[in-house]
Amino acid sequence: MKHKTLALLTAAASLAGASQVRAQNGVTIYGTADAAIIYSSSQRGHANTYMNSGNLNASKLGFSGSEDLGGGSKAIFTLEQGFNIDNGAQSDPSKAFNRQSFIGLSNSGYGTFTLGRQYTPYWRYVGGLGPTGVLTGATGAHPGDLDGLDTTIRINNSLVYATPVIAGFQGSALYGFGENAGAMGSGNTVSAALLYNINAFSVALGYLKLTNNNLKGFAPWDPNVTSGSYAQSPVNAGYASAKSVQMIAAAARYQASGKLMLGLNFSNVQMAPGADSLFTHQASFNTAGLISSYKLTPAITVAAGYSYTRETAANGISNPARYQQLSLEQTYDFSKRTALYFLETYQKAYGQTLGKDGVTAVDAVAVVGDSQNGTPSSNGKQFVAAVGIRHQF
Repeated sequence: MKHKTLALLTAAASLAGASQVRAQNGVTIYGTADAAIIYSSSQRGHANTYMNSGNLNASKLGFSGSEDLGGGSKAIFTLEQGFNIDNGAQSDPSKAFNRQSFIGLSNSGYGTFTLGRQYTPYWRYVGGLGPTGVLTGATGAHPGDLDGLDTTIRINNSLVYATPVIAGFQGSALYGFGENAGAMGSGNTVSAALLYNINAFSVALGYLKLTNNNLKGFAPWDPNVTSGSYAQSPVNAGYASAKSVQMIAAAARYQASGKLMLGLNFSNVQMAPGADSLFTHQASFNTAGLISSYKLTPAITVAAGYSYTRETAANGISNPARYQQLSLEQTYDFSKRTALYFLETYQKAYGQTLGKDGVTAVDAVAVVGDSQNGTPSSNGKQFVAAVGIRHQF
């Protein structure tokens, strides 16, 4: 009995010590488990019904923490891994923490400075007000996530600074090192963004430029020798040999009431050729979008969005590609952490764009959101629907 009592006291002391360390370090384990049954009307010519992970929110496991250093300063870190709940595999087998991995310092008066693999200010500020936060990236991102307003762009070897909020304004800037000896600008990334919140109105403007490696040609874009890469689909496949990709976007939202939200967004994407590129003239894509959500009850939310994307006439294309997309979402919250959701999106593509060879003009095909990038339609139409469940912890 004496030994049992001693063991219990030792265990209690250990738990108390662990709790104290946890409180001092502020380490949090968090994540999302999300899976759905998906129907696609056309995946390379065939209808398909399948299970998919991370549709409303990406399935992930993360660790974040901070330590109070005094004087309003903190040391911070985040490690975040994506996974596929349908088969248990890592979403990126080549990386242990593919979504985020950074460390830094934060001060209430001077702002936050972080180093590592990170999202861009462009996405954090503009993407936060764009379509994917309301409609999810899987079916609500602009075609193929052409403009990077979903979470498809992360920058390796990056430095990020974010200002504190001053009179409703906050700014942030990023530089990603290409880390190519003798050519510092090769493969680098630059991003900056500004956010303003006042009462029920929010607006953001962002800039992002990704530079390809210029040491061994530009075909194709190689994420191993560049600090960042972007989502590729039939929408932009003909320009994969670009020397640089520049994205400029703006978004605004207005909380019209406690239930209704209205928003709009615009983006311009420019893919510039270099000496080794397969295409000749700069390609530009402009997208305009509208989004809205309405809370029918405390548990039921509905949302809708429309976007129109147009490619400019260049590189021998006289009838440039256009994409129209209508996205719908309905969620039922069982609790603050668990939700049942339904997604429906229809996209229509017109005109022509460059094929994967970067030379030949081909008919544009539909690519709903960014969930169909690897399985686009074989023609200009694609309808995708999903029913799933998401749990956050």
